[in-house]
Amino acid sequence: MEGPKIIFEIPIFGGIPVTETIVNSWIVIVFIAFLCKFLTWKMQKVPKGKQVLAEKLVLMINGLVEQTMGKDKMRFAPYIGALFVYSATCSLSSLVGLRPPTADLNTTLGWALVTFAMVQYNSIRSHGILGYLKGFLSPTPVMLPMNIVSEAVNPISMSFRHFGNIAAGTVITSLLYGALAAASTVILGWIPNTFISTIPILQLGLPALLSIYFDLFSSCLQAFIFCMLTMVFVANAID
Repeated sequence: MEGPKIIFEIPIFGGIPVTETIVNSWIVIVFIAFLCKFLTWKMQKVPKGKQVLAEKLVLMINGLVEQTMGKDKMRFAPYIGALFVYSATCSLSSLVGLRPPTADLNTTLGWALVTFAMVQYNSIRSHGILGYLKGFLSPTPVMLPMNIVSEAVNPISMSFRHFGNIAAGTVITSLLYGALAAASTVILGWIPNTFISTIPILQLGLPALLSIYFDLFSSCLQAFIFCMLTMVFVANAID
């Protein structure tokens, strides 16, 4: 699997490459902004139509944060909601022919580093700098090296888990399309000089079924897992 292509370069500082990941990420951001504006346009006290869907999504995110982190941490609900929608939409962008930004490690690593920063900040804010440092000595001072490694590995494991699943789905789907195209050529190649022999007919059906898992189920599942890990790590840091 090739990395994201460079679309163009910004001619400053020796040239800053702008890749597919950046361009597609901004396409997703614009789409989400438009969707939010559409769902919340002319809201009414008694919800109906698209407003019902918007309120249902908000209630779902609030309920998830409340059950996972507790009522006293509802201030994190907007971030978790934005992270889930952005992650799922980035992964699902492959359905319209875009290279999903989540198939680039830079994207998921950036999110994981934000989570890591939130964990450290909230831990210091809740326990003070001395309490934060003392936590690395728990339950015994012997565990200091292990606790440091465990804390540092979290963003790496979170980013690779999300990136690996989406990238693997992209690779498998690409290989499948190529194999089915080759098989179509072999099977239909005996038909001489006809239009039918050039149609990769075996590409119809099976890729669509696998897309239900790789593009729909896996995309939403990985977004959910990433958000759950973020909530658990931040809540543990505070409590």
